Amino acid sequence: MACYDQLAACYDALTDDVAYEKRADYLEKLFRRSAEPVHTVLDLACGTGTMTWLLTERGYEMIGVDGSEEMLAVAMEKYGAVGGVPPIFLHQSMPRLDLYGTVDAAICCLDSLNYLTRPADVKRTLQRLHLFVAPGGLLIFDVNTPEKFRALDGQVFLDEAEDTYCVWRAEYSRRLCTYYMDLFRRRRDGAWDRSLEIHRERCYTVEELTAWLKEAGFGRIRVYGDMKLRKPAAGEQRVYFSCVRL
Repeated sequence: MACYDQLAACYDALTDDVAYEKRADYLEKLFRRSAEPVHTVLDLACGTGTMTWLLTERGYEMIGVDGSEEMLAVAMEKYGAVGGVPPIFLHQSMPRLDLYGTVDAAICCLDSLNYLTRPADVKRTLQRLHLFVAPGGLLIFDVNTPEKFRALDGQVFLDEAEDTYCVWRAEYSRRLCTYYMDLFRRRRDGAWDRSLEIHRERCYTVEELTAWLKEAGFGRIRVYGDMKLRKPAAGEQRVYFSCVRL
């Protein structure tokens, strides 16, 4: 079963602790550090569009791109929930990004880049982003750190909402983290349906990503701690990259 086939319908309910508002605040802090004004923004791997719609409400013109039709369907159902110019949503994989013009900034949130398990696909994605971020524009993304992946190995977690349970366990080996997700959803008749999804993320180092950004044509690369305006601390589990399209 492909990623998010079943998870899409309950993704928002299971991730209500992600602190999207705070993450949007942080992105805007980085936008304000840009030498160029930010008005049009690409949300790459936008998922169910929560961040896309949040930034729309804050006055940005948004393009949301995701590889999952199911996640995009949920994103588009939020139409009319907020003001502003409605986002454009496109069904595309990250390495095959293809826009009609350039944007002032691109974001890729919540370790989505880790879902590219082939280094060649990461490099290709950065090259495609270089095509569609305007000269002087920003690219901002976050990734899980090696420390986080090592800590996940062998762990079992439970996420629950009113009619949904997700039991997932993680295995980390050879720089690949595999998540086995058992989803239980209650039907209207009170019975429960069970489905399994398998997700994989690859661990990338700051040094690797920095080198690939430079190869793709990005500069002024800064690495920050999770929603911090300082360098990552020892043991940081998520880091943010901010860079400029040269």
